[in-house]
Amino acid sequence: MNRKLRMGMVGGGSDAFIGAIHRLAAFMDNQIELVCGCFSVNPEISISSGKSYFLPDNRVYQTYKEMFENEVKLPEGVRMDFVTIVTPNFAHFEPAIMALENGFNVVIDKPITFTLDEAKKLKAKILETGLTLALTHTYSGYPAVKEARERVRRGDFGKIRKVFVEYPQGWLSSKLEDTGNAQASWRTDPKRSGKAGCMGDIGTHAHHLAEYVTGLKTVEICAELNVFVPGRLLDDDGAAFLRFNNGAKGVLMASQIAAGEENAIKLRVYGDKGGLEWLQHEPNTLLVKWSDKPTEIVRVGNGYMSDIAKHNTRTPGGHPEGYLEAFANIYRNFSLTVRAKMNGETPKAEWLDFPTVEDGIRGMQFIDAVVEAGYNDQQKWVKFAE
Repeated sequence: MNRKLRMGMVGGGSDAFIGAIHRLAAFMDNQIELVCGCFSVNPEISISSGKSYFLPDNRVYQTYKEMFENEVKLPEGVRMDFVTIVTPNFAHFEPAIMALENGFNVVIDKPITFTLDEAKKLKAKILETGLTLALTHTYSGYPAVKEARERVRRGDFGKIRKVFVEYPQGWLSSKLEDTGNAQASWRTDPKRSGKAGCMGDIGTHAHHLAEYVTGLKTVEICAELNVFVPGRLLDDDGAAFLRFNNGAKGVLMASQIAAGEENAIKLRVYGDKGGLEWLQHEPNTLLVKWSDKPTEIVRVGNGYMSDIAKHNTRTPGGHPEGYLEAFANIYRNFSLTVRAKMNGETPKAEWLDFPTVEDGIRGMQFIDAVVEAGYNDQQKWVKFAE
């Protein structure tokens, strides 16, 4: 196959935020093109969005069901190869399972589904079909984060003992959902967001980052969830203690009422030989800390970086790579994997380095556990569901 991969979209209309981010990321490496979509539950917005994306009228659909039914009938050289789903949480599962049933690969926003049971059904369908699903846990796409993971994996820091991860935001410090803000409205609505607010929206990112870099799995959680803004229906702040499968302990904090903060996600990991620190506000820098020598400042784009970090680096040292490039790394590795499988080839290990349905299941297990622990005065520690 010697062509771009063809992408369809569910959601991502001209009135949406994250859809534009997905398109920028998907197109960055010139491997993907947008060919169709159902861009909104509002047919008028879907049609107008399709026109603004220069799509032919017959490839702009009023429902995602119509899109899958029509696209699967098109010749292989015309129909889409995969679909990107960028809808509120409650509308993730149905289009994802329908896409897989019709032979289309999937990219989907986190959290992967509305419930853990739905996530497990997606896994079963992926195993049945052999198709590929990517989950956009963006922060795992940064080259410095991949460097951190590689250094932990090769044992530079010894046995991991302690993990601190935090994600403070301040944008929901007031009851923004009452002002007509669409992003705030669905994220604070249990019927559309699910059982968790802040912890489902950004706590899942923090948890995934901790597990991704350390390679550890959380087995138990103790948490407190808070609702600071009067009248809000879901948590807007919380903290948790984590127990990992190697005996390490962790602390996770997520807040959307940390007034003045933007997206200050930060990770610190400590082993018995040393530790590391990374924060998104300085994404090209990884601090490597030792008890018997000075702290090292590791900078992305230099020759001493690991091969996996180099694979996910686009610019020479000194040129900042940020959120869009990290997002694009997920799309590039996903597209390289899908292309290889379509050609009957085995994807390279570095291409397979993107979040999958397994990460999605871990995210839903985290949401279930943190909500149970956060509102349970009778049981201090809650185990992760199998």
